Amino acid sequence: MILVQLLAGGLFVLLASYLAGSLPFGFIIGKLNGIDIRTHGSKNIGATNVLRVLGRDWGIICFLLDFLKGALPVIFIGQHLGQQLVIGPVWGELIAGCGAVLGHLFPLWLNFKGGKGVATSLGVVLALAFWSVIVAAIVWLILFYSTRIVSLASMGAGICMALSSLIMNLCGWGKATWPECILLIVLAALIIWRHKENLKRLRNGTELAFRK
Repeated sequence: MILVQLLAGGLFVLLASYLAGSLPFGFIIGKLNGIDIRTHGSKNIGATNVLRVLGRDWGIICFLLDFLKGALPVIFIGQHLGQQLVIGPVWGELIAGCGAVLGHLFPLWLNFKGGKGVATSLGVVLALAFWSVIVAAIVWLILFYSTRIVSLASMGAGICMALSSLIMNLCGWGKATWPECILLIVLAALIIWRHKENLKRLRNGTELAFRK
C-alpha cells in the first residue's frame, strides 16, 4: 500500500509540475506580437530568441516567466503537496523540479518541441539550492560579457551550477543533499544536450553573438 501511495503521489506531482512547466510563454508572447516565434531568429521559444526578435523588454518578461514556472512548482506543488503526500517535501521538490524542466523542454501544447531549459532550470535550482544559482549567475555574466554569446554563457552556468552544488555537498557547506546534486547534474546535462546545435556552430565559428 505504501509503495502504491509513493508512486501515485510522485506521479501526481510530476504531472502537475510538467503541466505548469509546459506553458510556452515565449510562444504566447510571440502571438501577442502577431508572430510565431518558432519561425523567427533561432526558431526557439526561449527568452534569448524572444529578446533577439522582439526586443529587451519582451525578452526579460519571457525570462522571468520561464524562471517562475521552474521555481513555483517546486515551492507550491513539490514542497506543500509533498508534505501532505507520502513522498515528503524533499522528494516532492525534486520530482516537481524535474517535471517543470521536462515541461519546458517538451511542452504538450507545441508537439513536445520547447526551449532549452536554462531559465526554468535556474528557477528550479533557486528554490532548491540558492548559492548554486548565485554561482551560476556570476559565471553567466562573466562568460556573456566576455564573449557576448548567450549559448556559451548558459552552458557554462549550467555546468558550474552542478559543480558548485557537488563541492558544497562534499565540503559540508549549505544544505545541498545528494539527491539535489544528482538533479543539478541531470539539469546541466539536459542544458548541454539542448544546446547541441549551438555547440556545432561554436566549433564552426558561426554562433550568433550579441553586439556591444
